[in-house]
Formats: sequence, C-alpha cells, structure tokens
Amino acid sequence: MQGSEGAAFHPKLHVDAAEAIIHKGTRSSIDSYFTFFENDWKTPMGLIGLLRERGVTHVRLAGLALDFCVAYSAMDAADQGFSVTVIEKACRAIDNENSLAQAIEIMRAKGVILQ
Repeated sequence: MQGSEGAAFHPKLHVDAAEAIIHKGTRSSIDSYFTFFENDWKTPMGLIGLLRERGVTHVRLAGLALDFCVAYSAMDAADQGFSVTVIEKACRAIDNENSLAQAIEIMRAKGVILQ
C-alpha cells in the first residue's frame, strides 16, 4: 500500500543514484501489473517516453511474476518496438493453470528472447 513500510525501497538500495523512478499502482481503481501501461492498457506509466528520449532500443527484464507482470511488460515493450530479453534466472512464476507455458509461448511469438 502506498506510503506503507512495505512499499518503501529497501534501505540498502541506493536510490540516490537512480536517474528516474517509475511509480506504478498509484491508481486504486486500476490494478497495475505492468511496467509500460496501467492495467487498462491505455494509461502510460511514462517509461516508454523516458526510454525513447534516451535512445534505448533494447530492454532487459527480470522480476516477479514471470508469467504475469514480467510477461506483460515484455509483450508491451515488444509491441512498442523495443527488442526485449527476459532473464529467466532472475524471475519466478506463479504458474497457475499452465500460465507460465502460455506466457512463454506468447512472448516468443512477439520476438521476446528468453535467456
């Protein structure tokens, strides 16, 4: 929950070195699983513009959950024209009702590299 201890950065994370911090899940009426858009697939999070301004063409992703948050972020990035690599060893999946296999199939179909 925003403003709670659980939402805070870990004290050992050096956020002072960050050039940008993208906040997600700030609208209580919309779940936020993705990195590039809110769950309505219309509201941008600001990351696309930031990456394009900096000339980024390739995105590497890792995190939780591989079959939902990471997968949809990877697919959104690919749809926006970025080349995408998902670092599988740095991810964990929920894998509910074959969700991992389905997500991997869709990511590969969109050209996402799983490494």
